[in-house]
Amino acid sequence: MLIKAEQKFIRMSSTKLRFVANSIRKMDPERAIAYLEYLPKRAAMPLAKTIKQALANARNNLKLTDNLVIRELSVGEGPRYKRGMAASKGQYHPIVKKTAHIRVILETVENKKGGKRWDKKLIQSVSEQA
Repeated sequence: MLIKAEQKFIRMSSTKLRFVANSIRKMDPERAIAYLEYLPKRAAMPLAKTIKQALANARNNLKLTDNLVIRELSVGEGPRYKRGMAASKGQYHPIVKKTAHIRVILETVENKKGGKRWDKKLIQSVSEQA
């Protein structure tokens, strides 16, 4: 079962968000949220918020709480707000304010060993199938 959450028009560059997203791409959602709470980057807050939204969607809409793994975490570019500032001698200096979109897709995975702890080989096999 796939659970989707999106956050759009975030007033931050997509490259700054991707830098943080790459560090949590292989983690399970609870561990990723715990990691992002202590990360001293401004991009950590919108990513944590989107992952929390996906977990809430799984809990409230589908009654799922266990065996969730991040299947896809993508950061795309949004529209750019074009502004400018007047400069000397009649010139114009453009200012481009970038935005980004975040999409998180969680997937339920059956744990083969029966325990609640994730095995690294199991997580790698799930990510290779995707």
